[in-house]
Amino acid sequence: MKKIIFLFSSIIALSSCTSLESMRQTDFHQTYLEKQKFQSGFTLDPPITKSLFSDKESTISEESIQKILDGTYALPKNLRVSIVKLESSQQYGGYYWTNEAYLKSQQAYLDKFSKVFETSERVKKVASIPAILLSSNPTYTNIRESAVRTQSDIVVIYSITSDIYSKHKLFAKNDIKAFATTQLIVLDVRTGLIPFSTIVTKDFQSQKQEEELNENETINRVKNKAVLLTIEEIGVALKSFLENE
Repeated sequence: MKKIIFLFSSIIALSSCTSLESMRQTDFHQTYLEKQKFQSGFTLDPPITKSLFSDKESTISEESIQKILDGTYALPKNLRVSIVKLESSQQYGGYYWTNEAYLKSQQAYLDKFSKVFETSERVKKVASIPAILLSSNPTYTNIRESAVRTQSDIVVIYSITSDIYSKHKLFAKNDIKAFATTQLIVLDVRTGLIPFSTIVTKDFQSQKQEEELNENETINRVKNKAVLLTIEEIGVALKSFLENE
């Protein structure tokens, strides 16, 4: 009987030691994990899936933001395209609108963009939205509504800025260098989404040519060349977008 009691006592003591050691290991492991999580900045809180900021000026609801980011999107296979050029406030002055070289260059830029879309099999129509349909300071809403009136599927909106830098030489022709930056976005009229956007900056340098009467002609040529370089690069990107979207 004493042997049986001793055997049970030994088993209980051994079990107690094992349970205590197991608890110690569990506590140590838990403490280690919590320390690691603290050091790595990881918390057990659920992941953030929506904005926690209150933005009273937002024009898109939180629900719509979630739908847009989680949803699928594709442009129509066949596209009707409208093109809009955004002018800077300085370019509405009388000098620009009465300068023949300026007007010709602006038409050349528009024609070059139009050609990019006209060569695409997806594009069925290319048009330019007349200025009379736009406000003096057009918004995306204004542009989108104008595109609806012209039954366009997408609107191509672009803006061009350029400047001249001259390096004067004492005994030689001056070097004239131009920088041009073109910004362009494609606005989907149906959804208001922008599936394509780009900003390209290029420069071009030259000197006055024999056939040019004055330096102003050189400046116009160098400026135009810099702008055309940006349009050429954007054109390549647009073709790739239309083929692969």
